[in-house]
Parts: sequence; C-alpha cells; structure tokens
Amino acid sequence: MPDRFHPVHDCFHDLLAAGRETGAGLTIWYDGRPVVDLVADSRGAWRPDTLVNVYSVGKPVAALCLLMLVDRGRLDLDDMVATHWPGFRTPATVRQVLDHTAGLPVFPVARPAEAVADWGLLCADLAAADGEWEPGSIAGEHAWTYGHLVGELVRRVDGRSVGRFLAEEIAGPWRLDLGFGLGAADQRRCADLSYGDPAWPVRMLGEPGSLRARALGNPPGGLDLAVVNSPLWRGAQVPAVNLHATASALARLYAGLAAGGTLDGVRLFSPELVAEATRVQYDGPDLVLDRRACWTLGMQREPDGSWGMGGIGGSSAWADPERGYTFAYATAHLADHDRVDELVEVLHSCL
Repeated sequence: MPDRFHPVHDCFHDLLAAGRETGAGLTIWYDGRPVVDLVADSRGAWRPDTLVNVYSVGKPVAALCLLMLVDRGRLDLDDMVATHWPGFRTPATVRQVLDHTAGLPVFPVARPAEAVADWGLLCADLAAADGEWEPGSIAGEHAWTYGHLVGELVRRVDGRSVGRFLAEEIAGPWRLDLGFGLGAADQRRCADLSYGDPAWPVRMLGEPGSLRARALGNPPGGLDLAVVNSPLWRGAQVPAVNLHATASALARLYAGLAAGGTLDGVRLFSPELVAEATRVQYDGPDLVLDRRACWTLGMQREPDGSWGMGGIGGSSAWADPERGYTFAYATAHLADHDRVDELVEVLHSCL
C-alpha cells in the first residue's frame, strides 16, 4: 500500500476496534491500479476470497448484463419491454426498466419467502402487473423487482439466466469474484450477515403499508438473517439484492468501466455504452427512497460526477472519474452508511 493511503488503512481498522464494524472488505483503485485492498473481521476469519451479500450494489451488475446485449445490438434501450417479453402488460421501455421509472417497484402478489427461488413465478407476477404509475413519469427504486425485470429481459433475448450470463460474459473475462446464485462451494465462502442494531430491519422497511414497505417486504425475508444467511437465498438469483461479491471484485469492475469498458486489455463494453450507462436519465423525486434521486441506467450519479450504487446495510461501490479512483466496501454488519462516509472523507484527504 502506498504510504499516502495509510490513513485509510487506519480508519478501516479503527472501525473494527470500536465495534462499529465486525467484518468487511475495502478495495480502492487509484490512477488505474489497486492501492488499498483490505479484509478484516473481529474474529480473524475473513479471507481475501470471502464473499458477502452486498444488496443493491448488485443492481448495476445486473444492469450491465442487459447493457452488454444493447451494446451488441441485440435490443435497443427504447424498445418496449413487451417486444422481447410477450405478454408483459405495463407499457414500459427497456430504458425505463433500467432507470427505475417503469412503475413496477412491487411484486404484486403476496408470496412466501421461499418464492425467491422461483424465478418463473415472480417474473409471471411482474408481467401481469399494473404499474404503480405511468412509465417514465417519475422514479421509485425497484428495490426487489429490478433484477427480475432486467434478468428476464436478458434471458428472453439471450437464452441464459442473468447469473450464467454474468459468469460467462463479464465475471470470467474480467476475473471478478462475484455472482448471482451460488453453488455449494462458493456458499461455503460466504460471511454471515449480522445487524448492528436489532431494530434496523424495521427501520429500513418504513411505515407499514407504504410503497417502501411493499417494495422491500414481498417476498418477505430479504432483511431476515435466517433467510439471507441460508442456502436457499445464496443459491437463488435475486439480482436486485443478492449479489455475493468481494470488495476487490467490485473495485475491479468499476475500474474497467471508468477506463471506458476495458480492463487488463479485455474490452467488454464500448466507451459509448459506458457513457450512456453513466449519463443522468432521471433527476427528481423517488417515491420509494422518499428523497430526490439522480438515476443513470442502473446506478446513482452524485453532483461531483461520481457514479455507482450503495446497498442497504452499508456496502457500496462506485467510480469517481474526476478524482481518479474507484471504491468498494463490502460489509456483513448491517447498519447505516456512516462508516463509508468516514472512509471516503479520509480517502479524499489523501488525494
């Protein structure tokens, strides 16, 4: 690690020493190379290949699978979803699915937790649903549904599941340790999630009956440790919220995107596709987040020009092209994002 980044190392370990973190990975690339690559936990059990469920950090990863097909000319951003998914009821475009304005943030039929393993059932529910709003008129993070909307389009156009497509077309060529729908061997590498505060899941769901609660609560179990630490969850493909990844893999991914779609000499995306994917598509109120949001095609864009995604519970990954770095934090300790804010403040002081 270059000496200038040692304050980041110290801040990371201070979080562990204070009990504000119990297990995490942190990776930073600067000027096209890794400069920070840390893993640690309170029991000394984390390894560089420990995987963790990073929740919504996986949304841009799922989006990239569909965007790769757009880049290859297999579909167009302004195609109607129903063109590729016959019987899809809501008059939304591919672009509106990707930028969270499609109007389908809720699985419309109440299903048990076990339904996360039934891809066909949940996709059929979405295809038959009436939207919560006119597509394109406003945004609302498609918190649980995003991965099924994007992933089913991938499957309909390409024939492969989004998990298999990711493994074969992106993770393999760019050597990224991440995936949707883990096999038994990879499940044994997963860190168990834990709560920083027992009341955290209730706080995240919001008011009972609200759009946020409906978007996050069906199927149930996405904030239940008994579910998310289970083989059922880890083996299922719920691409909006169950990417399992290392921080190192996420920082590598964003380094490739920040370089215009090429990593270690392997081009996966055209610079034009990366530019469109990271361009602001919607800037305004978000009905699920209950705040203003600036959406690109799968990511959020900040006023300083950085783009990426944070996950509920504290994991985050993004690129800051202006400052020349990519950042990834993968945590098993579900709490608010103040840890990431502190690490980034220290990082910026080192640049």
